[in-house]
Amino acid sequence: MTDLHEVVAGRLRAAGQRYTDSRRVLVERLRAKGPVTLPDLLEGRPRLPQSSAYRNLTVLEEAGVVHRVHANGDFARFELAEDLTEHHHHLICSSCGAVEDFLAPAGLERSLHKASEDIAAGTGFTLERHRLDLIGTCASCG
Repeated sequence: MTDLHEVVAGRLRAAGQRYTDSRRVLVERLRAKGPVTLPDLLEGRPRLPQSSAYRNLTVLEEAGVVHRVHANGDFARFELAEDLTEHHHHLICSSCGAVEDFLAPAGLERSLHKASEDIAAGTGFTLERHRLDLIGTCASCG
């Protein structure tokens, strides 16, 4: 399997960007933490200014390395793009904005895939992949 950092460097090169030390730190933190807010990413990293981190996340997102998970209002979370990790879905708290990954059972995954293909075929839409976000209230807010 290709090293994550080689893939990231290639995507950034293709987008006309460099794989800087700051971007590498963000990728490593996303690899370890999953969907997190910008303050979560910066925790314990006083030398990385928030504005710089946000600009770097935007570059990584535009290069297809990072995916932004939209939660409630101000609660954007960031994670590595799914093709760099594994296929998964999200539980999103509409109260606090917490995002938790979950894997759907195989039967549900097959049903989602089939339904997605049927909808795409019926509308002329070209399907690339599907995503399922379940929105509700987490146990802490419930």
